[in-house]
Order: sequence, then C-alpha cells, then structure tokens
Amino acid sequence: MNIPLTPIRCLYRGVDLYGKKVGIVSGEHLYTYAQFGERCERLAAGLCSEGIGGGDRVAYLSFNNNQLLEGYYGVPLIRAIVMPLNVRLTPAELIQILNHSGAKALIFEGDFAPLATAFRKCCPGIQRYIAINGAAPEADISYEELLSRARMDRPDPSSFDENEIAELFYTSGSTGTPKGVMLSHRTLYLHALGVLSSNPLYDTDVALHTIPLFHANGWGAPQTCTMKGCRQVMVRRFEPSCVLRLIAEEKATAMQLVPVMANALLNCPDLGRFDTSSLKEIFLGGAASSPELIARMEKAFGCEVKVGYGLTETSPVVSTSRLKGGLEFASEEERVFRMSMAGWPLVGNEVRVVDSRMRDVPRDMQAVGEVIVRGDNVMEGYYREPEATEHVMTDGWFHTGDMAVWDEETYIHIVDRKKDIIISGGENISSIEVEKAVSAHPAVLECAVVSAPDAQWGEIPAAFVVLRPGQTLTCNDLLAFLEDRLAKFKMPRVIQFVGNPLPKTGTGKILKRELREGFWQGKERRVQGG
Repeated sequence: MNIPLTPIRCLYRGVDLYGKKVGIVSGEHLYTYAQFGERCERLAAGLCSEGIGGGDRVAYLSFNNNQLLEGYYGVPLIRAIVMPLNVRLTPAELIQILNHSGAKALIFEGDFAPLATAFRKCCPGIQRYIAINGAAPEADISYEELLSRARMDRPDPSSFDENEIAELFYTSGSTGTPKGVMLSHRTLYLHALGVLSSNPLYDTDVALHTIPLFHANGWGAPQTCTMKGCRQVMVRRFEPSCVLRLIAEEKATAMQLVPVMANALLNCPDLGRFDTSSLKEIFLGGAASSPELIARMEKAFGCEVKVGYGLTETSPVVSTSRLKGGLEFASEEERVFRMSMAGWPLVGNEVRVVDSRMRDVPRDMQAVGEVIVRGDNVMEGYYREPEATEHVMTDGWFHTGDMAVWDEETYIHIVDRKKDIIISGGENISSIEVEKAVSAHPAVLECAVVSAPDAQWGEIPAAFVVLRPGQTLTCNDLLAFLEDRLAKFKMPRVIQFVGNPLPKTGTGKILKRELREGFWQGKERRVQGG
C-alpha cells in the first residue's frame, strides 16, 4: 500500500488519537486537538473563499500563537504553500521576499499593521490581507471572520501529491541575500519521523514552542508534537522570566533554544524562583554551543541538554548529540564535550565530511572538511533559483557550507562556516573555537570572532566581546585567561569590548558579515578596554 507522505497525516493522527485532549495553549486560549483540527479546516475553507488555491503562497507575519500553528496545516490542506516570515527583518527585506515569492495572501498580527500598509504600495501580488487580531483598517478581513465562513471536509490522504511543495522558508541572510527553501509534503513528513525515531517524544510531554516558528529550529516541531499528541504551549515572544514561569505553570518537559536564549535564561534574575524540575530535555541548536554552556544548563535545570545541527535546507535537523550505545567516556569533561557536538545523523540522513574533491577527510577529529548531507530531509531546491540550487548540489549531496571534523562513530563537530574560517599566515583558525574559549570567561556574556586584515599575516582574529552586567575585564586579563586555552597563533590580536548586544539575524545568529566589513572596508582598528 502506498499512501502519500504529507504533514496532513500528522494533523489527523493528533485529532483521531487525542481529540479530547487539550493540545494547544496560546495565551488564555486552550484548544483540544479536535478543536485545533476544526480550526485548521475552517482556515482552509476560508482561504478557498478568498481565491487561494493550490500552489499559492500564503505568508504569515506573526509571533508564536495558535493562528500561526494552524497555518502549518490549514494552508497545505488546500495544497497551497505556507510561508512564515522572519518578524525581525527590515521592511525592505520583507518586501523583497514577498515580491520574490509572489505571495498571494498575507496573514498578519496587529503589531505589524503599519507594515501591511507599506506592503500594499510595494507588493502588488498580495491580493488579500488578513488580520489576526480582529478587524483592522489595513486588512481586507479578520482571521476569525475567515474561519467563520465554512469548514472543509476531511480530505482523503491519497488525494495529495507528496512531491508538491508545502512550505517555503527564506534563509536568514546571514551570509547574503535570503533564498527561498522549498520543502515538500514528503520531506516534512519524513523529517518528523526521523526526529521522532532518533529523539522520542511522548503523548505525556509538554513542549514549549520557545523558538519562533519562522526559525529553522522551530518549524520542525509542529509536525512532531502534533503527531505525538503533545501539549503544545505557544511562547509568543521569548522573555526569560516568562519562559521560566511557563515551565512551572505548565509543567513543561521539553523546550528548544538557541545559545543566545540559553545564555539569557542563565543570566535571568528570576532563575531559581520558579520550579523547573518538570523539564526532561533541553535541545540547543541554531549556532554552536560550548561545553561550558552545556554544563551550566545541566546544572541550572537538572535535565538532559543536547545539541542539534541542521539548516533551513535540511528541514532542519540533520544530527543530534544524543548518546550512542557502546560509547564510554573517560571523564565528565569528555561526556559534556560530546553533548556539545553536532552529533550523529538522524534516521533517513547520511552525513560526510569531505575535502574539495569530495573525498572523505580522515576521521581523526583533526582534519577539517565540509559537511555534506544526503537524505530524506534535504530541500527540493531554492525557489526560482535553479543556478543557486545547482551550486550547492554535487551528485545528490547537499553542500552545507559548514566546516567540521569527525570521528569513527560519525560524530561531527562543527568548527566554522566556510566563509568564517580565518587564514592567518597560512594557518586555518576556527572562529568558533576562539569564540568558545573567550566565552568560557565568567565575565563574558557573548562573543563573536571575525577576520581582520593584517599586513604581515594576511588575516588575524578580531574578537567582539559583550560583558555580563556589572562585570569588568581588560584585554590583558582576557589574553592571560586564553593562554592555556588557545595556541598562540589563534589568540585574538584585536579585542573590542562592546556595550550593546551584537547584531543578529531574526533567528539569533550573530551577523559576522557586518562586524567583518568594519575592518575590510578600511575603517580604523581600535583596541578598547586595555
């Protein structure tokens, strides 16, 4: 028997098996899985009444809420394509994405009503503006009015084409112009199965949607959590005190964080005031995590903390640092280091670390190569950009642009982005390795390391450092701290202490390109705080 693979099957598994259970918590609103399924069907019918059909792109501009979660199912129910937007992008960036994608409808939260007005002038392809928070002058119709019109019948799963595109996500643009990543029904369904087979969830779990659902780490969760009947708690915006309170109130068992969020929780004055003992697992992704961060999180929350690795182009999860049978650790430090690695592949994926000629580099945790991926999770391609798609594919393998080392157990350890490797005097320096060493200092809140031009060495490491509130640190003190942690040629030659948070993308990645350009555009280099 061959039944098309589609995330719609995740929805109806939740409805059929957990219909009476409260499955969605969104502020003051509670919905059972049966009610959630009905709202998805009503959204689908409402969109049809507005002329939205198969292949049309439906954009969302919203923080985490039940309406955005409903879009993950209501839009694909009518074979349209859901396209959550990064709410932290500039108006110009959003306009570029909306026009490039040819979005036909925009569903937006009230906070973004002024942007909707601007889009009407600059995005002629958008035919319907739908306001989530009731009637609004910027909208053609309200979301709840749309849902009140009709309810579609439950579709036959065999009526779906599993190879059609269900979701379209634009990359963060941290290394250039955002590209639209096309994910098919089949890819999304198999990604959910791969995640669940490698990192089991249970119907008794309470999952916090802590990461925005437009983030690579966030959008895989709607399928996995719904398929397993978890209680899903929407965290509208990440505020550390609010998250700690929700863990206690909802008795949350699992949440996902990017390292920036983890640091914010660790430095929250309310840490320790709320009962977080219900947590069983914290999943870190989106950027490299240091062993020190893993250890501090385990100590603070008393639960398993593991790292995951992936990209927008891989749906997103490729690998996790879950423990592997047969491995023994010589020390606690070795265990924590393992948990901070990108880990080993999910079911359905193959991962290699290769040189420029597609040959595997030695599995010795020393030789550096590029991570390439082949499997069920890999995208169909970049929307309307066949040349860009061809550029990242070789013989069916996707080039991630991430540089790594690996071992005989197929554990991979990311050392840097290909574009962020610093070549100083012929030596390759991992900016991530230097960042982890700097961040290990107890006075440091966050750090970014980039290349700066140098007449003698070609490039040298330059560190931007943000200190924890109330802390002081000099350049000399930091360099002394690093002496036992970094080889001399890896030591930062430029240190800038920054008073404000480092610039980031909407998904929490530090914009190294902006920091690097300050040096390579000929600006004067300064060393502060010495």
